Amino acid sequence: MTTSTTSISTLLVANRGEIACRVFRTCADLGIRTVAVHSDADANARHARVADTAVRLPGATPADTYLRADLVVKAAVSAGADAVHPGYGFLSENADFARAVLDAGLVWIGPPPEAIEAMASKTRAKELMGIAPLGDVTESDLPVLVKAAAGGGGRGMRVVRRLDELSAALEGARAEATSAFGDGEVFVEPYLERGRHVEVQILADTHGTVWPLGTRDCSLQRRHQKVIEEAPAPALPEGLVKELYALAVRAARSVAYVGAGTVEFLVADGRAHFLEMNTRLQVEHPVTEAVSGVDLVAEQIRVAEGHPLPLDPPPARGHAIEARLYAEDPARDWAPQTGTLHRLAVPDSVRLDTGYTDGDEIGVHYDAMLAKVVAHAPTRAEALRKLAHALENTTLHGPTTNRDLLVGSLRHEEFTAARMDTGFYDRHLTELTAPAPDPHAPLAAALADAHGRSRFGGWRNLPSQPQTKRYLMAGEEHEVRYRHTREGLTADGVRVVHAGARLVVLDIDGVHRKFEVARYGDDRIHVNNHTLTALPRFPDAKAQLAPGSLLAPMPGTVVRVAEGLEVGSEVEAGQPLLWLEAMKMQHQITAPTTGTLTELRVAVGQQVEPGSLLAVVQAPL
Repeated sequence: MTTSTTSISTLLVANRGEIACRVFRTCADLGIRTVAVHSDADANARHARVADTAVRLPGATPADTYLRADLVVKAAVSAGADAVHPGYGFLSENADFARAVLDAGLVWIGPPPEAIEAMASKTRAKELMGIAPLGDVTESDLPVLVKAAAGGGGRGMRVVRRLDELSAALEGARAEATSAFGDGEVFVEPYLERGRHVEVQILADTHGTVWPLGTRDCSLQRRHQKVIEEAPAPALPEGLVKELYALAVRAARSVAYVGAGTVEFLVADGRAHFLEMNTRLQVEHPVTEAVSGVDLVAEQIRVAEGHPLPLDPPPARGHAIEARLYAEDPARDWAPQTGTLHRLAVPDSVRLDTGYTDGDEIGVHYDAMLAKVVAHAPTRAEALRKLAHALENTTLHGPTTNRDLLVGSLRHEEFTAARMDTGFYDRHLTELTAPAPDPHAPLAAALADAHGRSRFGGWRNLPSQPQTKRYLMAGEEHEVRYRHTREGLTADGVRVVHAGARLVVLDIDGVHRKFEVARYGDDRIHVNNHTLTALPRFPDAKAQLAPGSLLAPMPGTVVRVAEGLEVGSEVEAGQPLLWLEAMKMQHQITAPTTGTLTELRVAVGQQVEPGSLLAVVQAPL
């Protein structure tokens, strides 16, 4: 056991975005100087701005920058850091990186490299817990889950329900895992359809103390990546909680674990099935912090300095729920979105962890998560209500996000009753992404635009002709009409109480409703929680796209084209034609119909924008 202590004065975070900013916040509280590393794409990112010192990693892709252990260690040494915190993702579960940090004479804020080696590979972790992965998969094994052995965050994972899909799933998972973690090892395990994803937070010191610091439920997931998390996991029998704690402590002790970690389980039919141990801080750690009163990053640093933990963890208090706010469109297969984040303002009643500020650009190279919003309250019902209300009242101007999906999820009967499982979005995505446009938002946009536009600096003495404006909202076109009169602006069926450039108040059936309006550029308007695009009064005639046209659903890079695919190739409906990579996820583009490939507009390595024409498949006449 370690008894000596050290004192950390300068800490480098080998990461970016939200987690780097979150670690820096605790460092400021502890009086520790901070060092950021950044890619060229992140030169003006928030984490690089808030750190005391920032070091450039030349390049833009993760493989050239944040996954380069040699460059990160060199940056720490050159900046005078005496410790390195890996955050999560990237190199956080890379034993060789941990060794390189230690070999450079720096303090590693994490478990011993040997513990990372034993648990960071999910295959070796299962062997350690006495669980063997599937070997030769047969029909009776289906459905199965193809899973990356390294890393996390849902990358390198595929559900397979037919044997003839297994080969492609293995290939796709390997490619995605290699891109995200630098390790293409994958394995296959049984896939439980209606289980709950439950995990135990572990905190261990160098003096033999291991805390099971409560449970979390992370069942609401998309593409095997968590969306909403909470602590403690609701509606678990006391005996099962004790079993989860015992298994988690056993896993930690089996590898002489040190620091913060998470042991993950799938709970089904009242039984706990071990999944993996994450040898790092989790994205969802704030909910544990809220109910325990423990700053996990501060404890990670103290443990790395050699200080002991108290013998027992603090008691839990209340309930906490976290929602991950993503720049993505859930209605379009979760397609990631890019662009300028013009405004992000969250009510003070909740905690906000983010790597962005107003005016920052959301690019294609990294994860699509904008922020984590966390609510804590005495009961689960109060925490749910508090978080849903805060998200509804968040000002969010920029690319499309999953905000409406989060609010709908938090208020869904299945979730409020704690009857959710990992198949929640498979069952409810359509209803949760159904458009719910406010029919008065286009009118508010038009009235705000009309503010101060009257001729001759005042209202006309004669009644004006109706003014017409057209907007695109939630995929539908809306036309609104209003008039300038001596009494002000009027609109059929609605009394205009106030019309300013930024605020419109309408009397609708005797109720005054406020509409906050913000405009960016010539055609993008945000009205409360709705995004509108102003359409030209006299639209130009557009050439129609050829039937069978395949358009890019998101910005990204073409990373693969199907072998042998060329103009003139015969393809089958649903056949994979090419793959796009955006924000560390790969997306398959398939043939919309059986027919002939008549156009192929892209090649491997080419970057494309949303709506770009990729290919055309012509069906037989």
